[in-house]
Amino acid sequence: MKKVAILIIQISLLSVSFCFSQSKDPVVESIVKEATEHSQLEKLAHELLDVIGPRLVGSPQMQQAHDWAVAKYKDWNISAKNEKWGEWRGWERGVSHIEMVSPRVKSLEGMQLAWSPGTGGKAVTADVIIVPDVADSIAFQKWLPTAKGKFVMISMNQPTGRPDYNWQEFATKESFDKMKKQRDAQTEAWTNRLRKTGHTTRTLPVALEKAGAAGIVMCYWSKGFGANKIFGAYTKKIPTIDISLEDYGLLYRLTESGHTPRISVRADAKETGVSGTFNTIGEIKGTEKPNEYVILSAHFDSWDGGTGATDNGTGTIVMMEAMRILKKVYPNPKRTILVGHWGSEEQGLNGSRAFVEDHPEIVQNIQAVFNQDNGTGRVINLSGQGFLNAYDYLGRWLVKVPETIKAPIELKFPGIPGGGGSDFASFVAAGAPAFSLSSLNWSYGTYTWHTNRDTYDKIVFDDVRSNAILTAILAYQASEDPVKTSREKSVLPLGAKGEPATWPEPRKPTRRGGLD
Repeated sequence: MKKVAILIIQISLLSVSFCFSQSKDPVVESIVKEATEHSQLEKLAHELLDVIGPRLVGSPQMQQAHDWAVAKYKDWNISAKNEKWGEWRGWERGVSHIEMVSPRVKSLEGMQLAWSPGTGGKAVTADVIIVPDVADSIAFQKWLPTAKGKFVMISMNQPTGRPDYNWQEFATKESFDKMKKQRDAQTEAWTNRLRKTGHTTRTLPVALEKAGAAGIVMCYWSKGFGANKIFGAYTKKIPTIDISLEDYGLLYRLTESGHTPRISVRADAKETGVSGTFNTIGEIKGTEKPNEYVILSAHFDSWDGGTGATDNGTGTIVMMEAMRILKKVYPNPKRTILVGHWGSEEQGLNGSRAFVEDHPEIVQNIQAVFNQDNGTGRVINLSGQGFLNAYDYLGRWLVKVPETIKAPIELKFPGIPGGGGSDFASFVAAGAPAFSLSSLNWSYGTYTWHTNRDTYDKIVFDDVRSNAILTAILAYQASEDPVKTSREKSVLPLGAKGEPATWPEPRKPTRRGGLD
């Protein structure tokens, strides 16, 4: 590795454009025309998100999605297959019915968490209590028998259901500051309350389950109107349900004031045994350099509070649409173009890590990987991921991209290698030039990332169409480039100890998950 100090350069693509010829390219023009006039994005999104739905690893819907993708590629005359890389706990979500039956009757908004035990096809009705504020773990152990037969609330009651931006728009500064101060104090007090039980948020539900609780009730608010994060349950026998901030607050206040609420929960779920886990791989074979690879990359799985629309349905359909367009207007690429729809990204980049581990012959001959994962917005950031000469080849390829698409993109060279976050990092760790097509925010972290609101209606198809065009042109240019991309790495910035940071190391995938 050449000893070159890292220098991060942020430049607009307008300045890059002057360095290279901008002659018209008929393939680029055909890509834009096909994407604009014959887009399949809305159809793909409907079939994947509305018909198949969320794609939790190990679920029947995940397998259905893999089979659907293979069939789509074959319809487009693209070779495709499902490649098994491991196994996971099989589980299928059913309906969740949650009602308050006392002190009055009300339907509650909520759902069971992923992998939650069901209620055996019947409703479980019980009083609701709040995890207590005890002196220490010994006192908590003495309290635990109280939980028997009860639904136990384990989340803090939020002091406001309005996001901060709403307060900033309408509240006085004094009122906003007062709310934040109260919320900070309440959050600290709740953290101490849980700490004194002697348990973490992971082990507390298990302790309550062992004590005979009827179920776990929680609220993981995403700090936006109506949005909750929906992750996985830690219980094995009793249901774990997440309830909206509004209804959770209602139950909490009734409990706290002595008007003990009673709820009825029916959570249908089915254990389906051990399920295979797969990556779906599509291929357009190269004509001149078939053993060198351009890879389009997007994780296929999702959490299942919504339908996984922006995480990562949009990345998925971008790569599928790019492959469809390339097959139609550029059917004989010089290098082989692969698409990887990775499984179990949400549990630790497992599908892409398995691919990297299982296919060293491909990884060592990668020209470039283009990954898209973070929402529905148009691409606005592209980092060189620490590859010293990435500015050279990325700059050449981007010149062909229409000005309206490339102008907003900020380049960061040489950048810092990503150690995680999405599947490009699996390739970067192995030394392969892999890049994240990072997109405009669209309130992703608050409203759609892992939430119950990540659904078809949040997709901004004009932005997604722009990304499909960008991806197809980059893949075309990477395939055509007569020069093999450099893998020379930058010397990384100094860390906390005054020594250069180290390049990420490849990590092993979890090939058998959720079965302990």
